[in-house]
Amino acid sequence: MRLGQLLLGAACWGTVAAHKYEGAAHFALFAAVLAWLLALAVTGLSLLGRWALVPLLGARWLLANAAQDLLLGAGLYAAAAGVMGHKAERHSYCNLPGYSQPCLYRAYLAAAACAALAAALHLLSGLYCLARRCRGHRDIV
Repeated sequence: MRLGQLLLGAACWGTVAAHKYEGAAHFALFAAVLAWLLALAVTGLSLLGRWALVPLLGARWLLANAAQDLLLGAGLYAAAAGVMGHKAERHSYCNLPGYSQPCLYRAYLAAAACAALAAALHLLSGLYCLARRCRGHRDIV
């Protein structure tokens, strides 16, 4: 699940950054990159087993993962999906046959889809962490 989060997150911000963006797309790019970097850090610390080195959160690593997934990951990617979906809707006129001018509709739509899927994966991961916490587990695996 973490690998899917990282791949979809990279696809989202890569799609936004590779095309011309303006206005609210700056926020979508910021949100996607921030959520991706946080997911990368959490994944790296979890794989290395070094969560005890994180001050204040190391003792509550499962709850910290759930909070990162639910609040930051799902929230930021959902906001990015909303922004990019709105931009795609505003540029839907250029999806008509015979339109010959350059159009960013497909790029905005692809970024919105990647962000929405990444938000869904973060939501599932956060709920899984909460379910493990309710069963009395203290670590991720």
